[in-house]
Amino acid sequence: MSVAPFESVSVKIEEGIFWLTLNRPEARNALDAKMLAEIDAAFTEAETNDEVRVIVVQGAGGKSFAAGADIKQLNTRKPLEALIPGMQGLYNKIEDSTKVTIAAVNGYALGGGCELALACDIRIASNKAKLGLPELNLGIIPGAGGTQRLTRIIGKGRALDMILTGKIIDGEEAERIGLVTHFVTEDDLTRKIESIAGDILKKGPVAIQLAKFAVHKGYDIDEGTAMWIEKLSQAVAFGTEDKDEGTKAFIEKRKAQFKNR
Repeated sequence: MSVAPFESVSVKIEEGIFWLTLNRPEARNALDAKMLAEIDAAFTEAETNDEVRVIVVQGAGGKSFAAGADIKQLNTRKPLEALIPGMQGLYNKIEDSTKVTIAAVNGYALGGGCELALACDIRIASNKAKLGLPELNLGIIPGAGGTQRLTRIIGKGRALDMILTGKIIDGEEAERIGLVTHFVTEDDLTRKIESIAGDILKKGPVAIQLAKFAVHKGYDIDEGTAMWIEKLSQAVAFGTEDKDEGTKAFIEKRKAQFKNR
């Protein structure tokens, strides 16, 4: 099934997966204002479509996932513009999506491109992947969540090392330090995405939303409060038809038919 056409990105829906492809290969999929607006619109479309369960973000051309922000546009930015939600606001929206988000990193994911991958739930890197936050070379800092998400994902010491040196690492190193979840060859990338998405599509949709909520909202607070978030999320799950169906299907040794309610 196809959805509304865009110019800087392309989108399609296949069997519950919303494929969002950054489509400026001639510019290494640099994230200019138009592309960011279209990513935002595409996520809104996916979020409101009950058919969609998983959103995959990937880059066209095979050379870049997203090479970062458009430097020509960045050069004209004024101080107070940094206070506008902008890219950081969009990436917060992606992190807060009720759908499961997967970043398929094949080629360069630098600066804002790396931060886009960090905002996704699951990151898969190919043997062609190159990831880094080189913003300090431009006299600025990672400003789309990079200083915070990278630290939480790989730890303060490793995050400072990557940010302060601006070094670019390959997919194998990214998996070793926990920056990406999976490392595969380029030929196996789509197969790995479909395998992971297939596992997710078998799960209860409401339970997925609640699990994401509990993990994200509980991560940065004290454990006791986080446990209450988990407990209250479980209470919501206990009241759903999906819980009744899932437990009944298990007892009856059959595949559950979840209805997202």
